[in-house]
Amino acid sequence: MIIWLASYPKSGNTWLRSLLASYYFSKRGEFDFTLLNNIDQFPSVNFFKNDKDFYLRPEDTSAKWIEKQKLINSDNKLKFFKTHNALCKINGNGFTDEKNTLGAIYIIRDPRNIVSSLAHHYEIKKEEALRFMDDEKKALIEKKENRFLGFVTLFSWKFHVDSWNNCSLFPVLTIKYEDLESSTYAILKKVIEFITKISKSKTSFNRQKAKIAVESCNFEKLKNLEKKNGFNEAMIKKDKSGRVKFFNLGGENNYKKILNPNLTKQINTNYREYLEKFNYEI
Repeated sequence: MIIWLASYPKSGNTWLRSLLASYYFSKRGEFDFTLLNNIDQFPSVNFFKNDKDFYLRPEDTSAKWIEKQKLINSDNKLKFFKTHNALCKINGNGFTDEKNTLGAIYIIRDPRNIVSSLAHHYEIKKEEALRFMDDEKKALIEKKENRFLGFVTLFSWKFHVDSWNNCSLFPVLTIKYEDLESSTYAILKKVIEFITKISKSKTSFNRQKAKIAVESCNFEKLKNLEKKNGFNEAMIKKDKSGRVKFFNLGGENNYKKILNPNLTKQINTNYREYLEKFNYEI
């Protein structure tokens, strides 16, 4: 069965994925980028590239979402998958169901800081990044050899947050990026205990391994690893001169210092309900 690490893009998914990969897939808890291979992303091109189907429209692969998950679960083993997909239906095709999913960890981040992170990641203006987040039909689309093989449905940030947080099909643990940042060990422990509970595992929490995972996945170490070895999940720059820095500002990504006050005011007004619900300062 699958446990999803779900989030809107640039909300801390790769960080949590790194922590869990270190804890579950290394001997001592020490991180390196190869460990991320144990927590793949779904949906992605790799799951559809060998199909005989000629996907003429971006959304065509949605018809295979459940079928692919059944194959993933055919060995009856616990699997972690990263996803940016909203918990939605496309043309009547559900993203997942209770037969293929054991549970999910959803990461939410202050939308004002997502704006600046998205702007950097996609090399766009911050105002455009906000339009990205407000787009009710937003999807990430990738075309390979005249077929649409990469299709991730985001919809708007609000829809994305609601889709996972209002889920009644399976248990969802929602954590805040800011709590993961300020109390990394405590939040990692909470996540691991949630995984242990829903998977009915008899393995006890390994404090030492968790501490090493937290230390080896701190932002500066991840940033230095990227600088030294590169990171193949980083976006290729628009001018093709290299890759956009994935681990960029970390704790320095503070909307109060980065965003135009008028843009901050606009976000505060548009997202007030969510800022209040998740206890963000306004």
